Amino acid sequence: MVDRLVNSELNTRRIASVESCFGSSGVPLAVSGRVLVGEGVLTKMCRKRPKSRQFFLFNDILVYGNIVIGKKKYNKQHIMPLEEVSLESIPDNQQYRNGWYIRTTTKSFVVYAATSTEKQEWMAHINKCVEDLLRKSGKKPVENHAAVWVPDAEASICMHCKKTQFTFVQRRHHCRNCGAVVCAGCSSKKFLLPQQSGKALRVCDACYERLRHTPASGDPDPDADADATERSAGKLNASGADSSNDDDTDEDTASPAAEAHDEPRFYGDNSMSSAPDDSICSTATTTTTPATAAAAAHAPNNC
Repeated sequence: MVDRLVNSELNTRRIASVESCFGSSGVPLAVSGRVLVGEGVLTKMCRKRPKSRQFFLFNDILVYGNIVIGKKKYNKQHIMPLEEVSLESIPDNQQYRNGWYIRTTTKSFVVYAATSTEKQEWMAHINKCVEDLLRKSGKKPVENHAAVWVPDAEASICMHCKKTQFTFVQRRHHCRNCGAVVCAGCSSKKFLLPQQSGKALRVCDACYERLRHTPASGDPDPDADADATERSAGKLNASGADSSNDDDTDEDTASPAAEAHDEPRFYGDNSMSSAPDDSICSTATTTTTPATAAAAAHAPNNC
């Protein structure tokens, strides 16, 4: 499929269409050998609640962004190299269905598809692209990934001390190493996590003690730069500037009103009924059918 599309005019137009939808807020996506494999809307579990995000699968990267105007305009573009991506299916429960983890070294999260079929298609296509990319590059799969943050709604009290009740004053914080929701008192330290950032990040006290006694080989000397004193002491400033909001910037824009459900398109996949030259990122109008309405009903509800 990728070999068929790599030098095609159709693929060039599709990628140009995606770039146009992100406008000046995105980075250029057209590079030699890149193919747009598929696109569609998935529900991403953000820190405060699930939100709809537009995803674009290329043969070497996974891109997603906030939906400003459906099929016309997106912002806050995120680019994830597929060489770092690892997927893991999540069993259905009473509240959420058709979900899986998307993990990378710098950011990991949960997404949900509208139906089990769409989940299978997304996971199969992403995994195939990852396998092909690793095979061609000769690289091994990444083993260490960023933690998936526990949603705010799942922690009314600190997950470590089990005492602090979160309020407007007692804010929630996320450990960048394990993803737990903790109070300021249980996350008063920072530690350098090179895979996630060049700066020291907030971690819970338990992770700090574990990390400081198990230095990773090849990590830079913690005393080598201007942050040495802060890292060695492990203290955050009292203002709590290292807020959970800082890393979850894809939450700033509210999701648009609910629209008719569009099935994802995987180009070159004959199993998809949609026309191969019709990009979701367009001005086309979509109608709602009983089938799509029923599919959308399986998407997770907001917390």
